[in-house]
Amino acid sequence: MEWKNETSITKFILLGFRNLNEVQILLFALFLVIYILTMAGNLLMVALVVYDQQLHTPMYFFLGNLSFLETCYTSIISPRLLAGFLVEDRTVSFRDCITQLFFFGALASIECFLLAVMAYDRYLAICNPLSYMVMMNLRVCLLLVSASWITGFSASALVVGMVPQLNFCGPNEINNFFCDMEELFRLSCTKSPLVEMIILVSCSLISLVPFLFIIVSYVLILSAILQIASSTGRQKAFSTCASHLLVVSLYYGTLIIMYMTPSVELSPGFHKALSLMYTAVTPMFNPIIYSLRNQEVKGAFRKVMMQNLGMI
Repeated sequence: MEWKNETSITKFILLGFRNLNEVQILLFALFLVIYILTMAGNLLMVALVVYDQQLHTPMYFFLGNLSFLETCYTSIISPRLLAGFLVEDRTVSFRDCITQLFFFGALASIECFLLAVMAYDRYLAICNPLSYMVMMNLRVCLLLVSASWITGFSASALVVGMVPQLNFCGPNEINNFFCDMEELFRLSCTKSPLVEMIILVSCSLISLVPFLFIIVSYVLILSAILQIASSTGRQKAFSTCASHLLVVSLYYGTLIIMYMTPSVELSPGFHKALSLMYTAVTPMFNPIIYSLRNQEVKGAFRKVMMQNLGMI
């Protein structure tokens, strides 16, 4: 990656929640608890999927990958967010900012792809139950997950690789708690319509294509569920999709509000609140949503607890 000579900015200042000085310690405690719960919940989900033989199915394989992704995703953002509540120096170097943006973009892209893969898994399970285990074997699961991770990192490299083509000569204050692409566009002193168009199209494809795939999958799933004769069968089929639908709604709902609403209509405070939702809060809710609505996960957790208590 070749950096432009015209770039005079060597550091950015993450403003974060600097205007809330009187509640900095309270906010630090709140988001520290959220970070701990997020890490504990997602790592526990990964451990249960690895440990319990009953969870060695395609659905839980994808869920374990999603939980592992969430631990990485929140760790890209939360440590710097927490540090911003305690220290006065909120500067971040140009290269560190680009690095954070790269990993954040990669993991966000992978989450879009994984959610689409999980929708495809539910489609096969409900619409093609007889051939499900043949079509969704271990090799296929590994290929789908590997493709999601490779595509996510490749897409982020393409998008973030365009940022050094922009010129930054001041000011250098990012009105957010992490390096945000939209804020970097705002700070660029020399606009490049071609670069901005490439980034816009790439980000749109990364987010919208999986989202449309999820919508189509659930239209087909709903059509298949409505054709089930018994109400018990319909309820059981829908319950296997409810948790995934809720997670998709939380994740994409926030993104749609943030990026589909004209920026002039969003106050900086509301923009940061939405950013907190999909970077800090949603990753905490995901394992809770899946565990509370899933008897197999709760059963695996009880089994682990009973075995550990028996060893004491």
